[in-house]
Amino acid sequence: MNPDRTRRRLFAGLLLAPGTAMLAGCDRITQSETLGGLLRNTEKLTQKSQRLLLDRQALAREYSLADLSPVFRANGTQSPDSDEYHHLLEHGFTDWRLRVDGLVEHPLDLSLAQLKQMPSRTQITRHDCVEGWSAIGQWQGVPLAHVLDLARLKPGARYVVFHCADELELTLDGSGRYYESIDLLDAYHPQTILAYAMNGKALPVAHGAPLRLRVERQLGYKQAKYLMRLEVVSAFDRLWGGRGGYWEDRGYEWYAGI
Repeated sequence: MNPDRTRRRLFAGLLLAPGTAMLAGCDRITQSETLGGLLRNTEKLTQKSQRLLLDRQALAREYSLADLSPVFRANGTQSPDSDEYHHLLEHGFTDWRLRVDGLVEHPLDLSLAQLKQMPSRTQITRHDCVEGWSAIGQWQGVPLAHVLDLARLKPGARYVVFHCADELELTLDGSGRYYESIDLLDAYHPQTILAYAMNGKALPVAHGAPLRLRVERQLGYKQAKYLMRLEVVSAFDRLWGGRGGYWEDRGYEWYAGI
């Protein structure tokens, strides 16, 4: 068996075990401080183990066009229930802007046209969902590293927070706004891109139009859709539930590496 595939399956197995339990009873698990602390310690061990075993810039496996999945399921929200989003969609996202702020020297407001004029990367990778399914798709977009370099990070920057247009139920803070975060090591990985195209066409609404994150060495729930703002921060403990992501605030692991 391919050594890279073996490692990916090993780490996916380590992550899916607690992930499956959370899907079956997330609230019950997170209500237990003892078990919650155990899961967080396991997460830290998984993250450290992966980064010891794998090169910092090791690439997720890439595939050929012949390997594309005939059906690629859309995970999470299929279309944000937001008047602002639907207004942007009706106008072909011409009024949409990606805000880049926080610990940066030069805050940015980037249109979709501007992003498409930047250096791009196309990759065919496998999307692994915590629910147990996977699919292979082609993604094209701007390397996140390029956007961060344009904004010029300030000292103290450690994480990138992705603020999204979709809102979900079961909120902890009353807003329900979906968000995610990754550290700068993953943000500057060559396969971490802000994707605006899928399988050679404009990104479909169900898959996150106009822009979504692809961080290929992590599980599907880290691939934030419907991006509206990138916020560079030193810590995320004061954001919403304090765990660094919508699902993480409900018990999922912050580091979902595979």
